[in-house]
Amino acid sequence: MSRPRSYIRARDFIDEPKGSSGSGDVFLGCHDDEFSQITKLRSSPHEHLCRVLPGNAKLPISPVNMLMGRECNYSGRGRFSLSDSCHVLSRYLPVNGPSAIDKMKSCAYVSQFSDDGSLFVAGFQESHIRIYNVDSGWKVHKDIRARSLRWTVTDTSLSPDRRFLVYSSISPIVHIVDVSSATKESHANVTEIHEGLEFSSNSNDYEGYSFGIFSVKFSTDGREIVAASNDESIYVYDLESRKLSLRIPAHRSDVNAVCFADESGHIIYSGSDDHLCKVWDRRCFVTKGQAAGVLMGHLEGITFIDTRGDGRYLISNGKDQAIKLWDIRKMSSNVNYKPRRRYAEWDYRWMEYPEQAKFFRHPLDLSLATYKGHSVLRTLIRCYFSPAYSTGQKYIYTGSADSSVYVYDVLSGSQVAKLDFHEDPVRDCNWHPFYPMLVSSSWDGVLARWEFPGNNENQVVPVKRPTRRRRQHFL
Repeated sequence: MSRPRSYIRARDFIDEPKGSSGSGDVFLGCHDDEFSQITKLRSSPHEHLCRVLPGNAKLPISPVNMLMGRECNYSGRGRFSLSDSCHVLSRYLPVNGPSAIDKMKSCAYVSQFSDDGSLFVAGFQESHIRIYNVDSGWKVHKDIRARSLRWTVTDTSLSPDRRFLVYSSISPIVHIVDVSSATKESHANVTEIHEGLEFSSNSNDYEGYSFGIFSVKFSTDGREIVAASNDESIYVYDLESRKLSLRIPAHRSDVNAVCFADESGHIIYSGSDDHLCKVWDRRCFVTKGQAAGVLMGHLEGITFIDTRGDGRYLISNGKDQAIKLWDIRKMSSNVNYKPRRRYAEWDYRWMEYPEQAKFFRHPLDLSLATYKGHSVLRTLIRCYFSPAYSTGQKYIYTGSADSSVYVYDVLSGSQVAKLDFHEDPVRDCNWHPFYPMLVSSSWDGVLARWEFPGNNENQVVPVKRPTRRRRQHFL
């Protein structure tokens, strides 16, 4: 989200050393040896297959040769390892189609597969959330009419056991729904109770809606929820005691994204309109009262962050039209760092990004890699690592304001696919955790399914729609 800021002249550059213009080459792709090695190990075939089979070992080994090597037991296991499987599956990208899953009259804001890929959740602007049963031909499993929304559903999150769904809005209340109940039509407090979880004790927040939650996530054990709000804070909610367990005054502007770093739940990542990603260690926050470290490198606000799940690496999408890859071991201890904007008068919600700014680089950039080509305008565009099971997380993919989905190679930084279909910004997209299938959700109200190889079922052809009326505010 964005809020009005004091005017800063364009020549008042970002905290740069004297004599530095801040411009220069932005190197795409990752050149960190450790990250590259880990990624290659996750998606490379067994070394014996590379040595024994004929041909150039540097090239991807064909599925036929991989099968032959497995039958001859070259690896000594008699089966494919996970990295062997990723080596084959990662080449079959979900780029065919699309086929239509659903079409709504309002903008699609969020979408998410469950951890096992059996359910798919989509949240729409007009108080509507639908949960689809993927294994039953995408039939609607639950049709939810949300409660106490202002403007839109800002985020949703499924519990790890797929029993509960939480949804947030520009409101101090996060609501929780029982997904496992037999009720298909879940109208808030009419056909089913949507319990409200209180995230603000200020009664004025109810009347003026001054408090909003932009991001909400379950912990891996399903016992806690972490949320990011526009009061510059992060909240942790204990579901067992039904109360807030921690509030962190985290940033100097709206916090647009938050997530747990790994299964332990000790480390939290956050991203804000103050341009910074921060790392929080709950084990020492009570005594220190500050972030464990800061990741600086973006020139504009952060719209989304995604963890690699290992407690080390994460990616962030920024309004400077770039995704950045981070290693928290390289974070800065300067937790009081205050970035400044080059173009304070620029607003991503209705203005194009300044052309000259695309070549600027943060003088203190701590990121491992930068990925460019997509557009982060009008709304909080989301980005993700590709699934570990089928691709070894060797790709990064993102929605885009130019109505497309972009897929980048995490090591080279090159664009390996661009999915064109929608007529409005693609705010969110999600890759199936096991199959070569991706679903894009757009402001045109369409949920589109991309697959490999694709069966042309319910194939849809883009139809030019009238230009949408520009809204006064966007999320």
